[in-house]
Amino acid sequence: VQLQASGGGLVQAGGSTNLSCVGSGRTFASDSMGWFRQAPGKERDFVAAITWNSETLYSSYYAASVKGRFTVSADTAKNTMYLHMNSLKAEDTAIYYCAADLTLRSGSLSVKDNYKYWGQGTQVTVSS
Repeated sequence: VQLQASGGGLVQAGGSTNLSCVGSGRTFASDSMGWFRQAPGKERDFVAAITWNSETLYSSYYAASVKGRFTVSADTAKNTMYLHMNSLKAEDTAIYYCAADLTLRSGSLSVKDNYKYWGQGTQVTVSS
């Protein structure tokens, strides 16, 4: 079972970029899935997450620092979660990780230790 994060790169402040997280080994269609980020010298922090309400509907959750600028989405047919990042700021610079777990519900999505599966991370650098 693996998660593979990709996307990001070098982006100018105020710009946009997209991240993808592809699952393999099994379907993640019932998992809660999240994005976290870790800046140099800092803790890995929650960014956004989804939980499934049905086979096709999910709820999304965001850290206050990204709400209104980032959008998390998922495509179960592709076993993929996305993070669309708008209005990027220098403080968004970090390595972004995706994570998944079958047991999580809305009250525990922001706690990184609750996730069982992790992707390898992808770098987002925002130049000012």
